[in-house]
Amino acid sequence: MRYRKLRMQDMLREEIASILQRDMKDPGIGFTTIVEVKMSDDLKYARVFCSVYGNDEAKNKTMEALKRSRGYIKFLLGQRIKIKYMPDINFVLDNTQEKVARIEDILKKVAHAPED
Repeated sequence: MRYRKLRMQDMLREEIASILQRDMKDPGIGFTTIVEVKMSDDLKYARVFCSVYGNDEAKNKTMEALKRSRGYIKFLLGQRIKIKYMPDINFVLDNTQEKVARIEDILKKVAHAPED
């Protein structure tokens, strides 16, 4: 069952990224990258972690647009992936890349700071 869960997570990540890139015409969706998909053990729920480029306003606008279009994305997934039960999708904003960049900047400043 674990192997199936991993395959489903990867397949959903690829298909959702493809849908956002090619099929979505919503102008509210900004530059979005699907980072990871985590599914429940019973494969009925999927959390889609996405990274959005831009300021906080653009991120909020994109997340609202993604939440509005969950049904359409689920419909397109149902056409592309033939499984008995399509999981409910919940989009979650992932700020990991921003945190990594911030930590790297801090480490660079510390490394180049003059010693007293």
